[in-house]
Amino acid sequence: MLYPVYAVLFTDAGLSPAQISSLFAIWSVTAFALEIPSGVWADVFSRRTMLIAAPVLTGAGFALWTFFPGYAAFAIGFVLWGAGTAASSGTLQALVYEELVKLDAEDSYAKVIGRQDAIGNGGGAIATALAAPVLAGGGYLAVGVASVAACLIAAALARTLPESRTQPEDRESYAAVLRSGLGEVRASPRLRHSLILVAVIMGVTALDEYLPLLAAATGVGAAGVPWLMLMLFVTATAGGWLAGRGTRWTALGVAAAALLLATGAAWRTPLGFALVAAAYGIVEWATAALEADLQDDLTDRSRATVTSMSGLGAEVFAVLAFAGYALGSVWAQPWLLFTLAAVPYLLIAAAVRRGPRGPSRDRE
Repeated sequence: MLYPVYAVLFTDAGLSPAQISSLFAIWSVTAFALEIPSGVWADVFSRRTMLIAAPVLTGAGFALWTFFPGYAAFAIGFVLWGAGTAASSGTLQALVYEELVKLDAEDSYAKVIGRQDAIGNGGGAIATALAAPVLAGGGYLAVGVASVAACLIAAALARTLPESRTQPEDRESYAAVLRSGLGEVRASPRLRHSLILVAVIMGVTALDEYLPLLAAATGVGAAGVPWLMLMLFVTATAGGWLAGRGTRWTALGVAAAALLLATGAAWRTPLGFALVAAAYGIVEWATAALEADLQDDLTDRSRATVTSMSGLGAEVFAVLAFAGYALGSVWAQPWLLFTLAAVPYLLIAAAVRRGPRGPSRDRE
């Protein structure tokens, strides 16, 4: 329940847009520093263990925000959240893909990962819908406690995931797995192209952290922000559920998302925000297709490692996006900044359309 209101929580705690941007940068830098090490760790040891640890770390950060609100606690909380993000980034995708391989069902990866995202976004939609009445009745304390509880439930659910890999003593060393992953990226132009596309689209989408500010700028007030943010979860759920379908239209879809984002942000009304939400739903659908292309080009030996490289790139682009928003906020309102944010999506659409073709790499 913290997600749709935490930017407002920071504002209510007296933080400026620049300070909020610095928190987002801390979040991204932490995930950046831990992204590849955590991916290699997942390949060398246990992917499921990493997925159990990830929400525990995030929940600890939410607890700090809830009980010790202030810039220092917010910053430490983002460090913990960044560590949790790094622990799951690449790890989940690798585990899902390889378990599908065991079932001879890897062609359904985009559909499965998309529906997983859809269910997650559906849960987010429920939490967002509950955020307004819970916030009104119990304040940020109630919202924070509920968020910590959700993280602990996620950790418990992660324990139920299957993992049919070899025992730790049969696995390669940390350095060998890292070298293998770097070698794969160097050897395959197609893999590099897929990796960069995933990194860019995920990095640019990090601007969604500012969407509560765009929602507030439509004039609905703080109490109305969660209801507008609910639309984002609804469209993201729809986009995830449709993942794996119509993938030949990925480039056109991303271009359409750019148009919807620019138009909706410039409209500066709740109805315009609905167009923004539609854009992010399309991006969710397109991201699953791009991630599936990336997974098809990887081997299990260093799958989480290389997938984490795309996460690392995403953090780089996210930091640039946060810095751009912070700088732009000095002169421009949120609607204009989100209108300009449509430009990278147009570039992504062009890159998808003109990218290298040919068969994917054989798995080892």
